[in-house]
Amino acid sequence: MVVVGSGPGGLQLSYALRYFGVPHAVISADPAPGGMFRRWPFFQRLLSWTKPFAPFERGTRFYERYDWNSLIPDDDQHRAIQPRLMDGTSYFPSRAEMEQNIATFARETGIRVRYGCRWTGTARDGEGFRLRTSAGEYRARVVVFAFGLAEPWKPEIPGIEHVPHYADTRAPETYAGKRVFIIGKETSAFELANGFLPWARQIVLASPRPTQLSVVTNSLVGVRARYVQPYEDHILGGGVVIMNASIDEVARTGSGFRVRTTRSDGGGTLVFETEDVIATTGFQPPLGDLPELGVVSSGREKIPSQTPLFESISVPHLYFAGTATRGAPGLKKNGIPSSSGAVHGHRYNARILARHIARTYFGIDPARPTLKRDEVLGYLLSELSRAPELWHQKSYLARSLLWDSARGIIDDGIVPLQLFVDGDGPDGVAVAVEANPKAEIYPAVYVRKNNVVTEHLLPTNPLLDFETAEHRSQLTSVLAPLP
Repeated sequence: MVVVGSGPGGLQLSYALRYFGVPHAVISADPAPGGMFRRWPFFQRLLSWTKPFAPFERGTRFYERYDWNSLIPDDDQHRAIQPRLMDGTSYFPSRAEMEQNIATFARETGIRVRYGCRWTGTARDGEGFRLRTSAGEYRARVVVFAFGLAEPWKPEIPGIEHVPHYADTRAPETYAGKRVFIIGKETSAFELANGFLPWARQIVLASPRPTQLSVVTNSLVGVRARYVQPYEDHILGGGVVIMNASIDEVARTGSGFRVRTTRSDGGGTLVFETEDVIATTGFQPPLGDLPELGVVSSGREKIPSQTPLFESISVPHLYFAGTATRGAPGLKKNGIPSSSGAVHGHRYNARILARHIARTYFGIDPARPTLKRDEVLGYLLSELSRAPELWHQKSYLARSLLWDSARGIIDDGIVPLQLFVDGDGPDGVAVAVEANPKAEIYPAVYVRKNNVVTEHLLPTNPLLDFETAEHRSQLTSVLAPLP
């Protein structure tokens, strides 16, 4: 099999495949590990945190809940690489620290990548694929594309071709004393606005829909708190203007631009004269010829649509890893999406995908431990309170136990919750951590008995302790139908 890409998704998958004994090749057009972090975010620091001092000891599995950026090994020696590379000035790693984190993981775990090998085309080859690359052809039964959203995208607005994309933003000091119009009001727009605060004379952000803030949606949906300062500047009447308006046209005017907009509230047309315009209108994955091969994608971002195990819904044996696994949406309970668009989410998807590939294509069935019946209650409560997979991928990943007539109670590991809920199988239980729009975080238990699944929501707890007497009592009742 072949993995295309050497960003965090590709490296994490390669590590897990090797752990399971799956032979594979990794190819990458890049000259070194690091992926998009060698270029972005523009203003250097990440949105995702790594907390050097946490309630759990660094270098343990449970510590991963507080370290959103390290890749995950299966031995303690290579855990928590990110915090040992940070200088203590922030718990948001700098871009350079993140790049070093990824490179260190690749080097210390011995992941082998053929760098400088660009994938250029794809064709079917019997039941497999033939990949054309800048270094010749690869033939593979299974292919995994581990690419991120790396290609700048602009909507069809008259004149927008004259406007630089976020990816082409100049050094911040070159915007000193200027009026800057930013098309877009999502995270990348607020990142630029935040970085321009010490430089720009005035900053205007505009797009048709109102700004969403993560601290209001009580989820990762919306602009993250780290970049909210321009919003406060706007509501207090400072130098930032945030508008709900469609962008009708951008026209050059000598050394600047004229931007014509129409307000979303029916307030009519507004025209802005500005020195600079930047389009923070998003990225798409570099799909190449995959659409011609039959790969179906959806949404503005054109992310390939996937099964719960990250396989293309339209081209069998073609899978995705990394940020692209957002195309496997899961249940989206309470409207909350997965965290698969970030390292702390998709690193666990990669481990699940590697195990699936090992079983399905290579006849390798990784060992699954068994539990005694009197161990189940305490084990599930501990997982609900501490398991990083459940806390980072709420309502998306679950710990599953299966009741097997021959072996007894099997720990089936971390699985996609949708797969357990929608699929048939032996009697069992899956537990997940969930959240709702009221910012309540609570345990959810799914019991499958005779292929009928029942959902049970346990109470939240102000200290997020799910090992209380109340939780123990309720989970005991929920598990009662299982022998």
